[in-house]
Amino acid sequence: MSRIPTPISIDAAPASAQPLLEAVNQQLGVVPNLFRLVANSPAALEGYLGMSGALAKGRLPAPTRERIALAVAQINGCGYCLSAHSYLGKNLAKLSDAEIAANRHGGSLDPKADAAVRFAATVVRERGHVSDADVQAVRMAGYDDAQIVEIVQHVALNTWTNYVNEVAKTEIDFPVAQALAA
Repeated sequence: MSRIPTPISIDAAPASAQPLLEAVNQQLGVVPNLFRLVANSPAALEGYLGMSGALAKGRLPAPTRERIALAVAQINGCGYCLSAHSYLGKNLAKLSDAEIAANRHGGSLDPKADAAVRFAATVVRERGHVSDADVQAVRMAGYDDAQIVEIVQHVALNTWTNYVNEVAKTEIDFPVAQALAA
């Protein structure tokens, strides 16, 4: 059970959050618990959707964004986000089970994406205190400055959702991601 009440429907959410939740419903065909929970603060929901929408227009491909989300959720230990992004990675980004496992281990089977995921994982583990060599490695893989900034922004956004879900103990409404084999 969630520590913070999750409105059971769009109509049960604060009035100023309802149009935002309607937009989520139109886009996804459903309103996952995370969105309804965050709707407790319409300002937080607007901020989350705004940043997500802006980053979706960025230069990182959708599969790489999902790969980063998986790595960040694994490092931060967020069961909700691991479950959500495992589902989204498989069904929307068309990532294989082996790729999802590699992402959760902080890498990728795709050489270019591997550099982005490894860099994102380093940003999380080192709380942004990366080395010159870390930045150079992601550049050498073909990422430009704009994409490096976007990787960091995806880390920040995913860390935020990880923290919200862990603080609230959001009820998982996706197929539950299994623990990684040791």
